Amino acid sequence: MWDFRGKVVLVTGSSRGLGRTLVEQFAQAGADCVINYFADAEGRNRTDAESLAAQLRRQGKRVQVLEADVRQPQAVERMMQQVANDCGSLDILVNNAGICRDRTVKNMTVEDWQSVLETNLSGVFYCCKYALPVLRNGGRIINIASVSAWACFPGQANYAAAKAGVIALTKVLAKELARRQITVNAVAPGLMRTPMLEAIRPEVLADYEKQIPLGRFAETADVAQAVLFLASPAAGYITGHVLTVSGGWW
Repeated sequence: MWDFRGKVVLVTGSSRGLGRTLVEQFAQAGADCVINYFADAEGRNRTDAESLAAQLRRQGKRVQVLEADVRQPQAVERMMQQVANDCGSLDILVNNAGICRDRTVKNMTVEDWQSVLETNLSGVFYCCKYALPVLRNGGRIINIASVSAWACFPGQANYAAAKAGVIALTKVLAKELARRQITVNAVAPGLMRTPMLEAIRPEVLADYEKQIPLGRFAETADVAQAVLFLASPAAGYITGHVLTVSGGWW
């Protein structure tokens, strides 16, 4: 459906899950893709990122892999400078990196709170801030939010607060960057089949699934298509918007 030939796309947290699907779909649509991963102790993220890059290169796609912890502003700044050096500029930034540390407020540790806010909110701020000198006029920023921002599920005080902050940041940036014709939007998925879903008890998942009018959880491809739409010329007059992709659940 989409044609992104000649465009450079950076997707944060793209070694697996939704981020991986986004890179695959942008690459299939002709974009030059930058895969970002966080260097975990086990090295799994690096392995997954390099495996994805190798897969796409075998298909003749142009792709590179950059490590950066989005919680570290200096690391994000270096990553954006590397994108500028290697690609010349950036057309589309998708802020996808995120984590969950679900607990009730009573049982939530300070580290649980801080780690989620640092990754899911501060990380988006750092990526937007340091991408601005690299991002072309007329570019796109798409932030991955969540229906948790307003559904406010028990046990997700940190996650819901971070995603609500992402939505507010999206709306502010949309106004600040309009003069450069850069659109800034958010996509708010409902429950989606990613590794994060494994942290939810099966009986709770079954109850949630019954509440979804379309009768199933989202696949990563469902959400990715919404992101590609907002990144495309078809969405050139949409900015400051939150597109909910929840199967009618919210």
